[in-house]
Amino acid sequence: MTTFSNGFNGIDLSVDFAGIKAPNPFWLASAPPTDKAYNVVRAYEAGWGGVVWKTLGEDPAAVNVSSRYSAHFGKNREVLGFNNIELITDRSLEINLREIAAVKKAWPDRALVVSIMVPCEEAAWKHILPLVEATGADGIELNLGCPHGMPERGMGAAVGQNPDLIEKVTRWCKQYYPKPVIVKLTPNITDIRAPAQAALRGGADAVSLINTINSITSLDLDAMVARPTVGSQSTHGGYCGSAVKPIAMNMVAEIARDAATRDLPISGIGGISNWRDAAEFIALGAGSVQVCTAAMLHGFRIVEEMKDGLSRWMAEKDYRTIADFSGKAIPNTTDWKHLDMNFQTIAHIDQDKCIECGRCYIACEDTSHQSIAKLVDASGARRYEVIEEECVGCNLCQITCPVQDCITMVPQETGKPYMSWNEDPRNPYRVAS
Repeated sequence: MTTFSNGFNGIDLSVDFAGIKAPNPFWLASAPPTDKAYNVVRAYEAGWGGVVWKTLGEDPAAVNVSSRYSAHFGKNREVLGFNNIELITDRSLEINLREIAAVKKAWPDRALVVSIMVPCEEAAWKHILPLVEATGADGIELNLGCPHGMPERGMGAAVGQNPDLIEKVTRWCKQYYPKPVIVKLTPNITDIRAPAQAALRGGADAVSLINTINSITSLDLDAMVARPTVGSQSTHGGYCGSAVKPIAMNMVAEIARDAATRDLPISGIGGISNWRDAAEFIALGAGSVQVCTAAMLHGFRIVEEMKDGLSRWMAEKDYRTIADFSGKAIPNTTDWKHLDMNFQTIAHIDQDKCIECGRCYIACEDTSHQSIAKLVDASGARRYEVIEEECVGCNLCQITCPVQDCITMVPQETGKPYMSWNEDPRNPYRVAS
């Protein structure tokens, strides 16, 4: 077994997530990278703190199709989002259980959680849970979110979209399994707080989120079929990758700041590609983070940069442990109605950095508040300046500017105290609220 230094400059990256200990918060999510012992061992050798073994099911094993993946590309074929129509493991339950036991015995210091999905019947869970317990794995994760293939069989998102079923299945698992039970939540729902609360009522030790988002990434316009293509047909699949990160972070934050679930441990999943992504999830309440797409695109060694980058940032900020900043952004995350209506900021253009491309002017002139002036001197040289009295501080110019820190948003001294929308005299429902 290979050992690794835990962090840079004495930083402690270890976590105790719902009673599951790991040398760092970086875990591989339940997905193709954790399908077998060969992959998991390579991941541990690379330095991952834990893995969630690809979802086990009843025998006979699921049957997968070909092909299985597609992508939403940006410029230069950068993968922004990844679509997956693969089902749970297509290897037998016996093989998976045997490999899980062997890997856990060989790597006792790494977290090993087993993902499970069986029919929504008490007998099915009662049968499989003792078999998983016998492997020595550290805990289980209930896959209640698969958006394709399994819902049609009464599993996956069909359970995860129904709070009553979530509570019922979680309670069965707590009855028949003595170790930590993590409930993986589907994002294909209106309000993520309801399933999280249901999991908690059922006795869940933690939740993980998000599972993949229902999607179709692209079409072959010649064949008139979506990708990935199976023969002459396709289907919706599970969307993941960096494009889903904003959705995932919002859902994590919603659970972390909800009074009913604020103390429920959260494993953050969704578009985590580097140490900064991980730090953001942790600051919003996650106690561990799970990675899939980034590992599939770049290999297991990316964890080296993740651990090094996170520990160096923590040292810079004087955070010695993960717990020192976990949830630190939650007090500053609120509902719109509580924002300060008297706060004002305006844009400022650094003329020394400006390359006179005009993107800020075009964006503001065509689609925003016409608060940037285009000035042309006698020689034809262009200059762009903010019309401060017209600027509403929307940030669009800053976002469109291709030069980092050329446009900054400068807070203004208004002399006015904090005032929420509930207190604002412009609010027609102010008295009622």
